[in-house]
Amino acid sequence: MDHQRTPLFSALKQHAAAGPVQFHIPGHKKGLGTDTEFREFIGDNALAIDLINIAPLDDLHQPTGVIEEAQQLAADAFGADYTFFSIQGTSGAIMTMVMSVCSPGDKIIVPRNVHKSVMSAIIFAGAKPVFVSPAQDENLGIDHGITTSSVRRALERHPDAKAVLVINPTYFGVCAHLQEIVELAHSFHVPVLVDEAHGVHIHFHEGLPMSAMEAGADLAATSVHKLGGSMTQSSVLNLNARNGYINPQRVQTIISMLTTTSTSYVLLASLDAARRNLALHGHEMIEETLVLAHDLRSKINEIPGLYSFGREILGGEATFDLDPTKVTIHVRHLGITGYETENWLREHYRIEVELSDMYNILCIITPGDTKESVDILLAALRELSETYYKENNANELVVKIPEIPHLSLIPRDAFYADTEVIPFKESAGRIIAEFIYVYPPGIPILLPGEVISQSHIDYIVDHVEVGLPVKGPEDRYINQVKVIVEANPIF
Repeated sequence: MDHQRTPLFSALKQHAAAGPVQFHIPGHKKGLGTDTEFREFIGDNALAIDLINIAPLDDLHQPTGVIEEAQQLAADAFGADYTFFSIQGTSGAIMTMVMSVCSPGDKIIVPRNVHKSVMSAIIFAGAKPVFVSPAQDENLGIDHGITTSSVRRALERHPDAKAVLVINPTYFGVCAHLQEIVELAHSFHVPVLVDEAHGVHIHFHEGLPMSAMEAGADLAATSVHKLGGSMTQSSVLNLNARNGYINPQRVQTIISMLTTTSTSYVLLASLDAARRNLALHGHEMIEETLVLAHDLRSKINEIPGLYSFGREILGGEATFDLDPTKVTIHVRHLGITGYETENWLREHYRIEVELSDMYNILCIITPGDTKESVDILLAALRELSETYYKENNANELVVKIPEIPHLSLIPRDAFYADTEVIPFKESAGRIIAEFIYVYPPGIPILLPGEVISQSHIDYIVDHVEVGLPVKGPEDRYINQVKVIVEANPIF
């Protein structure tokens, strides 16, 4: 296919250049009706293509024209049979994946460290999650992915599962053996869904881990906006129809149900253009990015008190491959937390990192980075080390990840049950009716339907007290929590 083409983006530019007289929404009408300061900042070009699904511009809900062409080009670029554009972010694509294969009461095998959008979809579908524990890295204090052997045990115990969901790569760039997991699941006649939110670029360079479509997975929700150059909230859902497990028409129906009818053509155009850039220049751009990331990692490891892991951590079932553009910096030996490091970098260098946790910060290197931006980060880290590093001053690494809670109710039943609000610190033994998670990365600690234990209370309180972003409950300070009034537990 001709990847020089951008069918949707080109049609939008041509339509705007023709100077149409608009008697349709949006009401700002090419920016004339919007706030003056905002218009001057955002620019007339962006406002001119902020349009709706009129006939010349196709309709995302039932594409037959330029959007369909743009999606076909994207499918070719990603090695998929079908690609669906999402302007509800990867969260919308993930929810579509789950709801396309799960009906009420169906089981789905998922890692316990899934993004909250997976659990939202499980609630909407009325499905029952079968949790698999991710492998824990006791040297770094982070989770990796799930292993082939753990998926095998789950499938043997639950051969009636409707799907296996895998995170590939993880937020920290680590991959399990995805192709092996796909082959295993398919041997049980179970499709594989991949949360590929942090892996849009891996398909375009042989030095990166295998992508979901290359590995033979059936569906993959992929954030183009995170690392592929499109605008925030724009993603794709890639479908491999060759295995016969997924009905493309069903996927189109579900994604349409979850998508606004006021679709953003600015976001859609950015997907079309980002696909062109990745298809034509992705390898070259990623090659330069890998050089930058390698140089950054090696120089970080020369700074006293800091450590950025590389391929030396590979070799286990959950650590099969690595995306080196994710630069995790372990700060425990400085005697400070990752959260304190994030704040220090912001206050002293105006540097914003992707996330922080108790022991690490994560910096993502993309084609948008330069040697100059990397040098600023290195200068900041050197000063950070000079400020905090002292011999034998490391914080004790205590991986206090609590055990997976007992799921006493299907999450949907818990979410819609009769509830009451009680003090969180007195909630041990009760069934929670809301989410509690750390964002970023959005991984739930407690889910609707799970039994709260004292270890979960202690773990969450510890995170809140050091300032980590614990979110989810209606009480933003997590002094109160919503629990089930009465329930018949599932055993």
